[in-house]
Amino acid sequence: MTASGTILRGFRTFATDVVEGFLEITHNSFALIGLAVAFVVIMLTARDDLRQAGEEQLMTWLRERQVEMVGMPIEPEASGRATAANPKDLPKQQAAVAFWLSKKYRVAAEPLSVLVAEAYDIGARSKIDPTLILAIMAVESSFNPFAQSAVGAQGLMQVMTTVHTEKYDNFGGHFAAFDPVTNLRVGVKVLQECIARAGSVEGGLRHYVGAANNPDDGGYVAKVLAEHFRLLQVAGGRSVPLSPPPTLSTQAPPQTAPASVPAAAPAAPTVPSDKVALLDAS
Repeated sequence: MTASGTILRGFRTFATDVVEGFLEITHNSFALIGLAVAFVVIMLTARDDLRQAGEEQLMTWLRERQVEMVGMPIEPEASGRATAANPKDLPKQQAAVAFWLSKKYRVAAEPLSVLVAEAYDIGARSKIDPTLILAIMAVESSFNPFAQSAVGAQGLMQVMTTVHTEKYDNFGGHFAAFDPVTNLRVGVKVLQECIARAGSVEGGLRHYVGAANNPDDGGYVAKVLAEHFRLLQVAGGRSVPLSPPPTLSTQAPPQTAPASVPAAAPAAPTVPSDKVALLDAS
């Protein structure tokens, strides 16, 4: 055999040994990986706590990766915190009220749907007309759940949170005043007590706004009852024009001096008209 043939045969033998060695190592590596996977699976199957911890670690890693890709925190449960529902799922009467209020007060119909449904539900239980409850919310806050007056009346129904703190105890504390549904429920409870004390709806509204002992309520009762009447018509299927929203009862009317008086004497201090839901907590 020539020298070149010997060299070629030696190279082939070397190459064959390398390939066989690589295959053996790879086979052994895959076998080790397989054994490791099998061991992990057995351990996770036998230990629920380990499996749960592993799932949590995996989900945490996946969320972190998703946050990096999207560029903001991910909360799949966030929609559960929203006070919103499809108005088309409401009964016809309630849907009509929700859509009308949405147009008049420029508020989305979805959160209004929840409030309308809650007003009808709690109205039936408290024997208070639900459209009256909605009328009070309209006049008090124009359906702004974060509204606050100068004297501390808060939320949709402008309840004096500091006066009625105990009424929020069952809802987790006074911060619940800014939860729309909770504020509605507490406000209706206050209204119910006011009506019982006064003996009439009109008198109860005067108590609710804190004007029970005042000769004038600033037109509050008339505003609420007018809006109540309009909502009754809407609920009855009638077409009611959208009049301008009433001003908040917590806003005192602007004071203007007559132009003909060059130097008016200092006026006596006036009593603010923004005492809302001031029912005595005692």
